[in-house]
Amino acid sequence: MKLLEDRIRRDGRILGTEVLKVDSFLNHQIDPELMAAIGKEFARLFADKKIDKILTVESSGIAPAVFTGLSLHVPVVFARKNKSLTLPDDVWTADVYSFTKEITNHIMIDHRFLVAGESILLIDDFLANGQAIEGLLSITQQAEAEVVGVGIVIEKTFQKGRQLLDGLGVEVESLARITSFDEGKVSFLS
Repeated sequence: MKLLEDRIRRDGRILGTEVLKVDSFLNHQIDPELMAAIGKEFARLFADKKIDKILTVESSGIAPAVFTGLSLHVPVVFARKNKSLTLPDDVWTADVYSFTKEITNHIMIDHRFLVAGESILLIDDFLANGQAIEGLLSITQQAEAEVVGVGIVIEKTFQKGRQLLDGLGVEVESLARITSFDEGKVSFLS
């Protein structure tokens, strides 16, 4: 997606050799026009799939997931990272390690919002090591729902996430596929 790649080149900030900060438009401050374009692109890419719901992990996956849900006319459910007083005890759960925060989150989804037989599209902001998507896959398996695809805003192809998902036979569509951060510049897969 050229619009996204151009925005990453212009506003993304590289930290070290493995981290890309996109907090000015994706995961701190959000550009709604860009998110609308991302949602429409995911809707186009998965137009041939029957999708009942979209799942993501709070918080950075919410914006692209909501705009995708808007384009597909389906609800969006996000896995919570913290149990609140209002969240019931009957939840689907998985542990997800965060590469950038170096912590393990115990994510959860209320049983009422994910049921057996539903067709699910997973959406997330980044695919690096595949931990968040792996956690969502675990939750959908527990619920006996079917994952029909995975939409990733930004994929870092030099990390193992894609290989993990390919090994599971999951269809993955990434809007921007980064091959490296050489000499402070982002290189994309052509």
